[in-house]
Amino acid sequence: MIIDGIRWRVRTGSPWRDVPEVYPPWQTLYRWFRRWQRDGVWTQILTVLQARADAAGLIGWTVSMDSTISRAHQHAAGARRDGDGQKEPPGGVQSEPADHGLGRSRGGWTTKTHLACEQGRKLMALVVTAGQRGDSPQFIGVLAKVRVTRAGGGRPRTRPDTVLADKAYTSKANRAHLRSRGIRACNPKQGRPGRPPQSQRVQRRAPARLRP
Repeated sequence: MIIDGIRWRVRTGSPWRDVPEVYPPWQTLYRWFRRWQRDGVWTQILTVLQARADAAGLIGWTVSMDSTISRAHQHAAGARRDGDGQKEPPGGVQSEPADHGLGRSRGGWTTKTHLACEQGRKLMALVVTAGQRGDSPQFIGVLAKVRVTRAGGGRPRTRPDTVLADKAYTSKANRAHLRSRGIRACNPKQGRPGRPPQSQRVQRRAPARLRP
């Protein structure tokens, strides 16, 4: 029931105090959630599930990368002043960013989640930043977190076959990084401002039969 209660809260995004009474008290759920978070239990569970999926051939190594912005709840602005008291302990499995992943963007007080997923829509890696952070600078960092343990032992797999991304991730540095690791890139190249790429230009010449 504790895990079910935690799953309900994470899935709905509701405040801890609003967890239904069919589950244990919200204080109990939060205490175990934080304890397992600090001990790296959730990360270990994800690692085991990824290893089993890869061994069963359920992971497609064509990885898609993108980001999504979430509006922060109004309670996010009321955190305790000693922010270091909320961070994960030094050396922990998960380290919280100095800004707690909160920042001002066009959408207001927001958080941005940078994701890498395989073609079965399974999570491969993520990086959380403040909402105003750009996508392209996070590309290499997200890709570096792709790490799937081998069920039978051996070195974990960290290199996708192909990475799919939109124009937000197009940069010489990102393409050079993929080439250095032998990973195929599948994202549109940016041409000169105001002009489409060479492959998309249309010849605007009249048909031969209409020429004088």
